Amino acid sequence: MLTFLAFCARAQDAEVRPPFVATPEEAVDRMLALAKVGAGDFVIDLGSGDGRIVIAAARKFGARGLGVDLDASLVALSREKADEAGVGALARFEERDVLKTDLSSASVVTIYLLPSLVDQLQPKLLGELQPGSRIVAHAFPMVGWKPDRRESLRIAAPRGAQSGESELFLWIVPAQVRGPWRVEGWQMRVHQNFQEIEIELARDGRPMTVERARLEGREFEFSGPGVSFRGRMADEAITGVMVAGGESMAMTWTRP
Repeated sequence: MLTFLAFCARAQDAEVRPPFVATPEEAVDRMLALAKVGAGDFVIDLGSGDGRIVIAAARKFGARGLGVDLDASLVALSREKADEAGVGALARFEERDVLKTDLSSASVVTIYLLPSLVDQLQPKLLGELQPGSRIVAHAFPMVGWKPDRRESLRIAAPRGAQSGESELFLWIVPAQVRGPWRVEGWQMRVHQNFQEIEIELARDGRPMTVERARLEGREFEFSGPGVSFRGRMADEAITGVMVAGGESMAMTWTRP
């Protein structure tokens, strides 16, 4: 939902709240599909408006969810709509500042907020969400963080200032793999910018070429001439299978 806040320079100044503009139903469905929402997910919608995203996640996929909004009347309306849809036990709504909302329990976060607020949320999203969590934004991207997927969507009945086309953005929170790693006989250094990575690889001190490297959540892989690795990061280790010189071997990388 688009329930915006404009923060004034001083804390005692009044908040300015532009009008509520609901996320189009087509965008709601596609945002949940992009995030691959399922029954095991916990969805937090920041600026939840009339609650339609959290309610749809519960009704269509059986997901639990929380919608937060500063407008008490919209929070009350959302609770009524959740009860009417029969998902009141799954879909919860609270009157709360999005910047003061604990995101650590979310596996999916949805956002339809002004760019100024999205900018403030970005470090919070990266700092509180677990690797592999999905973030889906409607209309406004995050500066400097390339989306994992981006889609354009035609809107049949745009409202207010909405155009007939919506932009949707998906990010998958990456594990922090930057820096040196080693396993007996092998050395690796990972250069990381969000989910984009480059790898320096050596075997017994001899450099090897890596042509492709990929990080999605905790999933980590790379390949080059005569070598490939696919694994997963957990507990400060990257465990997987290396194929080199035609041989496959289990391998666990650790930090020096």
